[in-house]
Amino acid sequence: MVRSDGARQIGEVADAAPGSAGQPVPRHVAIIMDGNGRWAASRGLPRFEGHRRGVEAVRRTVRSAITLGIDYLTIYSFSSENWRRPPSEISELMGLLKLFVRGDLADLNANNVRIRVIGDRADLSADIASLLDEAEARTRANTGLTLVVAFNYGGRQEILRAVRRIATAVAEGRLRADEIELPTITEALDTAGIPDPDLVIRTSGEQRLSNFLTWQTAYAEYVIEPGFWPDFDHTAFLAAVTEYHRRDRRFGGLSAGAGR
Repeated sequence: MVRSDGARQIGEVADAAPGSAGQPVPRHVAIIMDGNGRWAASRGLPRFEGHRRGVEAVRRTVRSAITLGIDYLTIYSFSSENWRRPPSEISELMGLLKLFVRGDLADLNANNVRIRVIGDRADLSADIASLLDEAEARTRANTGLTLVVAFNYGGRQEILRAVRRIATAVAEGRLRADEIELPTITEALDTAGIPDPDLVIRTSGEQRLSNFLTWQTAYAEYVIEPGFWPDFDHTAFLAAVTEYHRRDRRFGGLSAGAGR
């Protein structure tokens, strides 16, 4: 069963948690995966181990999203600002990306997961760009969960690219300035065709957006998970969805029966 707002019911999805029947599942969940380095430091381990364990958390989270019947899962894998990190750490992160795609792509494809990559690919190295292209191409026909990977991504940079696309259309006479509406901007973003996130989860207890989906999260619900990303699991995911269920999403209107 699908509700009028597009949300499915957890209780109607196979393997859902007992006692969760009737809770609406957000159609699109976006996650800021934070705390890999601090998780490692708290255990006296190198930062790389935190990132490696973070990849394992991604695998668990994808499985959970499929189990819960979520349509879109967006993960903030590498931001535009992450290039400021030490070269050695960037190299390790790129290596983990390659291992994840090469090692998990077949499994994701077999589970009907479609991969969509957002972010600026203009200056990426050829090997990374081709890897992202391959992941999208091999899973393009899939109809299950859409896994949106935000790579070399920044929300402000995305809006800038959209503005430039629209400005070019106006300059070329394909669009008049007075024809520009909110949907015009939405359709010029990297996420064109993807519904806005209903729920944003951030791990590690931090309470900031960090340039993530700046335009798209205007009416999203936020859940802050105190634990670090490598510890994120199905229980934490389900708790966030349960908290989402408690929210009264008014979108600027009145609360049902509350008169406010």
